[in-house]
Amino acid sequence: MVVTQLSLEFRFQDKKLRGFSCKLTRSPYGVLPESVLTMACQVAVPILLSGLGMMVAGLVMNTVQHWPVFVEVKDLLTLVQPLVGLKGNLEMTLASRLSTAANTGQMDDPQVKRRVTSSNLAVVQVQATVVGFLAAMVALLLGLMSKEELDFAKVSLLCASSIFTAFFAAFALGVLMVFIVIGSRKFGVNPDNIATPIAASLGDLMALSLLALVSSFFYRHKDSWYLAPLVCIGFLALTPLWVLIAKQNPPIMKILKIGWLPIILAMTISSFGGLILRKTISQQRYKGMAVLTPVICGVGGNLVAIQTSRISTFLHMWSTPGVLPLQMKKFCPNPCSTFCTSEVNSVSARVLLFLLIPGHLIFFYIIFLVEGHSVTNSKSFLVFYLLACLIQVIILLYLAEVLVRLIWHRSLDPDNHCIPYLTGLGDLLGTGLLALCFFLDELLGSKAELAGLSELASVPP
Repeated sequence: MVVTQLSLEFRFQDKKLRGFSCKLTRSPYGVLPESVLTMACQVAVPILLSGLGMMVAGLVMNTVQHWPVFVEVKDLLTLVQPLVGLKGNLEMTLASRLSTAANTGQMDDPQVKRRVTSSNLAVVQVQATVVGFLAAMVALLLGLMSKEELDFAKVSLLCASSIFTAFFAAFALGVLMVFIVIGSRKFGVNPDNIATPIAASLGDLMALSLLALVSSFFYRHKDSWYLAPLVCIGFLALTPLWVLIAKQNPPIMKILKIGWLPIILAMTISSFGGLILRKTISQQRYKGMAVLTPVICGVGGNLVAIQTSRISTFLHMWSTPGVLPLQMKKFCPNPCSTFCTSEVNSVSARVLLFLLIPGHLIFFYIIFLVEGHSVTNSKSFLVFYLLACLIQVIILLYLAEVLVRLIWHRSLDPDNHCIPYLTGLGDLLGTGLLALCFFLDELLGSKAELAGLSELASVPP
């Protein structure tokens, strides 16, 4: 007799969880009975949509960098990367939590579903408000390190713009995540495969557009010195309300106690990527840096978030916190085992790598068609760019495997602790490698030009 499917149903008698049932359905072939083709089809379309959204965000970035507020308040360029990264950290972490809840049956009971969604959204609003304020402080600190002058108007504009953007982007994308996860569950699609890319398809564009519009508004009304500080105080004053809503779900409330370190560290890591972006854009040497940065950072972050969410769901369904399955006992696995085995997470890593190069070629071609004058047409740069994308994602996918195992071994939830670190590191790797691509292409161009001049000089008159 061959067992093809196992269904388990749990009912809790605890007073706080009475009436809640959790039904798991799984097959012996993986977390969900999905084939490689099914996963590839489910992932490809959202990744393509998210890449197009990031491409539009890059075009927006290429435009707004010349606006008066970005020219005068240069710290806004430093703020772009951590703020966009913050949006990604919060929404991808939320999507991963909700996907795990849906795959383990917690979203099937209407009462539990309302409690899970409202408490998750409230926690995200608290995190967005606080970390939005901290992101502005880090941008100002990095500006001081670059010997930028500070005044009260600039500080208040930066803080108000950051908090406003973080708050409304987190709210809109959080609501979108809830509908996507519930809809995926209803139509039998694995939300781990589609939730984070769909959020990212609008997230970067929304965050950049909001930041540009809001900062320009405060810049135009800079004579009203009280306006920006009042906005900051208003949003911070709403924080206790979100905490009260989050308290209705004790497991989610734990995130407000132990979930700050990953978000803050990820924001700090992304800030150094923002510093690289600011330095390269201000020099005006690298044509296309502003357009391509959201794409390389966003695609890498999306792919590693999908993989992290899938591994986390695998562990939630096949193990208990603190106990690793037999095939995942090693904390630092061989890279070959991460990408070259028949294990379900290794298969998904190969599928994501397979989609990477074609996706970036499509995005690069569309960007070149739309903004050809803003992007270099060097073939050597394209080779360097694709190689950088591949190196970035390979590193991130391997670190995802290692980090999820370490976090799970410590009885912590990977949905809350892994994605921020990995997306923050993805922003730093993406920006740094992209700047290196421009530098190497420039170096090759200079050598070719010198070789041409020397050959010309050697020709007898």
